[in-house]
Amino acid sequence: MFHRDGPTFRELARQALTSVEQGYDLLAPKFEHTPFRTPDPVLKAALAHAGAPGSVGSALDVCCGTGAAMRVLRPLCRERVVGFDLSGGMLDEARRRLADAPGSAALDFVRGDALALPFNAAFDLITSFGAFGHILEEDEPRLVAGIARALKPGGRFVFVTAQPPSTLNPGYWVAKGFNAAMRVRNALWKPPFVMYYLTFLVPRARVLLEAEGFDVEVREGDMPEPFGRLVTVIATKR
Repeated sequence: MFHRDGPTFRELARQALTSVEQGYDLLAPKFEHTPFRTPDPVLKAALAHAGAPGSVGSALDVCCGTGAAMRVLRPLCRERVVGFDLSGGMLDEARRRLADAPGSAALDFVRGDALALPFNAAFDLITSFGAFGHILEEDEPRLVAGIARALKPGGRFVFVTAQPPSTLNPGYWVAKGFNAAMRVRNALWKPPFVMYYLTFLVPRARVLLEAEGFDVEVREGDMPEPFGRLVTVIATKR
């Protein structure tokens, strides 16, 4: 599951007993060697829907982590690509890793809370990968509202999610069990560490996005194996 250069069990346990911000500060140097990092084939398949090289003015990657999506976004953009993340450690790692990223768009890094995006009609494209499990369900409307506010009219929000799994799928019950364990952990230990599975799946994401004035398109069947269950959502701000 983990690369030999990835975090040890002890390091992961230490991360899990801190906050999301502190946990990712600790994990940042080894994040690329964990299964939490969105694989490049998934990023490339999703962002193939974003346009040809140079076709996007400016883009924002919300919860950018170590900058994997920014590397794919930069050749698509003419002006700038902004990475936004709560963890200063992850942003530092992104700066280092993107020093040789192809493309000419400016790269900016902003630290902050995804539920309080400080942008207004600033971007043609917004992306987010692997971050929705860190957003509580009751906070998802705030996330969507902030993304809508940050996009220009006609701008797009592109992300990857999935359809709800069958209850006959063993993975469904594994995810439910993990979520239950996290709720117990957060009830007994402070600060909370928000990390849940089965979040922002297609039906709920569609409802929230359409309520915020987006036209929603779901692209299925375009992910390479073994990621075929994932879908790309393209939400266009009206």
